[in-house]
Amino acid sequence: MRLFYLPLLAYFLLFSPLLLAHGGVAFEEDTCVLNIGFLKAHFTGYQPKSRGNTEFCEDIPDVGESVFVIEYLHGFLNQIPVDFRIIEDIGDFGVFANWDDIESIKDLERVTVFYQPPTRRPSGVMTVEYKFRKAGSYIGIVTAPHPKQDKIYRAVFQFQVGGQSYGYIFIFAFLIVLTQLVYWINAGGLRKFRQRRVP
Repeated sequence: MRLFYLPLLAYFLLFSPLLLAHGGVAFEEDTCVLNIGFLKAHFTGYQPKSRGNTEFCEDIPDVGESVFVIEYLHGFLNQIPVDFRIIEDIGDFGVFANWDDIESIKDLERVTVFYQPPTRRPSGVMTVEYKFRKAGSYIGIVTAPHPKQDKIYRAVFQFQVGGQSYGYIFIFAFLIVLTQLVYWINAGGLRKFRQRRVP
């Protein structure tokens, strides 16, 4: 009977992080939080023309004009120049995208669709407006250098534009089927099936 729980355990290990976060973006107490190293910021996406004032934490439902609002939760961020970049996910890194993946891209400028240069924002709010021209997987990158030390804090997060990514639905369906199969075997289904086939 222990085998029955293995697919369920695999599901929670694989999918719990995906349901709660995309890379540097995570849900914390019903708020979307962007983790820039140890620094944190509220992250909210809007599509005023197509969705009014509806807020989005990660994926953007429609192709078109979008607004990202990043509110710093650390006063430290107000004092340093922070930049924001959006690239096409040409490497299919998906929700597991990290800085090593970004460094592996040979020509970052070629896949960049939007870049806001480093700017100090004493107000503690970064607002980014961009019109997406096609659906697909994108990666957001926020970079914040330490003002005195040789350190750079980064957030790398994947998001989908113009619909959900269905890649993980197939894995989820496979795990459900696998769970049912293991349960059927443990419940004696295979033994009964073999007994029926023996004349």
